[in-house]
Amino acid sequence: MRRHHCIRRGLALGLMVMFAATLAGSAVADDVTGTAEVTGGSLTMSATDGPTFTAANGNGFTLNGTDQTKTDPFNIDVVDARGTGAGWNLQITSTTFSTGGATPKTLATNASQITAVSVTCDQGTCTGPSNSITYPLTVPAGSTPPTAVKFYNTAVDTGMGDFTVTPTWSLSVPANAYAGTYTSTVTITIASGP
Repeated sequence: MRRHHCIRRGLALGLMVMFAATLAGSAVADDVTGTAEVTGGSLTMSATDGPTFTAANGNGFTLNGTDQTKTDPFNIDVVDARGTGAGWNLQITSTTFSTGGATPKTLATNASQITAVSVTCDQGTCTGPSNSITYPLTVPAGSTPPTAVKFYNTAVDTGMGDFTVTPTWSLSVPANAYAGTYTSTVTITIASGP
């Protein structure tokens, strides 16, 4: 009886060792799911300066009997952090360049144009904008700002990231202009979509 019991115990122990060896020699795989939640931000714009034509920056007008046109680039910071690929557009309008005062002198309502726009990615990875606006583009002007026009846009699935948009502003001053300091209020807005 004792011998049969020992045989059974030995057999059971042998089977367990074989089973353990089989498990140790087999690869066991399982799949898990990785999750990354990406939350969209917002579409923002800020104009960091404006077109400036002054003696101080070496770009002022000195009347000399000829019509003159000068250009000045200025910067606009645009961040599209929405993560939608909806595209965006920049719009512009202005008041007429005027000396102000009791008897203001003004430049023509078509004195200002945007002749080109360049764009640079400020940081991180950007999706380069695809712009369909053609230049030169006359900047609307009046005693009160007329309806704004698009001066830069990005196609769907472009323009995602942080950019500096640099329009080149062209201003024309005729030979018969009055001397003085002319100013204009330029309004720039950003909207979703090309």
